[in-house]
Amino acid sequence: MTILVTGATASVGRLLVDELVAAGAPVRALTNKPARAALPDGVEVARGYLGKPETLPAALAGVDTVYLAPLPAYVDDFVRCARDAGVRRVVVLSGEPAEYEAQGDPSTWHYYRIERAIEAGGFDWTFLRPGQFMNNTLDWAPSIKADGIVRAPYAGAVQTPIDLGDIAAVARVVLLSSAYGGQKITMSGPDGITPPEQVACIAEAIGREVRFEELTPEQYLAGLAPVIGLETAQWLLDGFRMMAEHPMKPEPAVFDLTGRAGTTYREWAQANAAAFG
Repeated sequence: MTILVTGATASVGRLLVDELVAAGAPVRALTNKPARAALPDGVEVARGYLGKPETLPAALAGVDTVYLAPLPAYVDDFVRCARDAGVRRVVVLSGEPAEYEAQGDPSTWHYYRIERAIEAGGFDWTFLRPGQFMNNTLDWAPSIKADGIVRAPYAGAVQTPIDLGDIAAVARVVLLSSAYGGQKITMSGPDGITPPEQVACIAEAIGREVRFEELTPEQYLAGLAPVIGLETAQWLLDGFRMMAEHPMKPEPAVFDLTGRAGTTYREWAQANAAAFG
């Protein structure tokens, strides 16, 4: 039965398409820009987008299982269309904060809003809950290229970032098995690592010195709030503070489900050295 991959040209979705094709699974890729998708041969392309619910009935026709990219504003439309189409299983790319969100005001829900809607929809569900992405540190590239410095708060914050390819590999295992129904799978990279240690890995990868400069919370908010808004900047800052006070520990899901160790941050930095120049 065909698997629909939504967000098929997004960061995780595109890698998942490759994983499923390599496993010989029938894949239909939902994308708004098929010509730019560069999808593998044999992949059925459905023109559309979760944010355009009118495109979903055709994309979902004949589909048993869906990989659902996170777009909470349209999850109710997806649920309606998927139920009408007879979809049985939904594997959601959620996030590690979902459990924390559930304890707060519903107006602040993001990942948990999606999870709750899918549960209420009556599907056989699995929620994938990765933490921070290693790719997030690509935001450091401009300052590394300009002056060889990374500026961030809470130097002692211990994170367990995960590589996008490892998320896609876990998603492939879950999509192709019936063994994970009703599970909430928290994922991380294999190592606990601080921002200065990440910077050291990047410096090693590009072969030149890169310094870490710790910002005060006030400095961090002053620089970031005008760009992304005070509420989002404060949310990010609170996350760093919590990781400094409560160091994160690696989760075993990548190894347990795929049978191979997850990508370390050092390996990721070596593979992405060109981005940091």
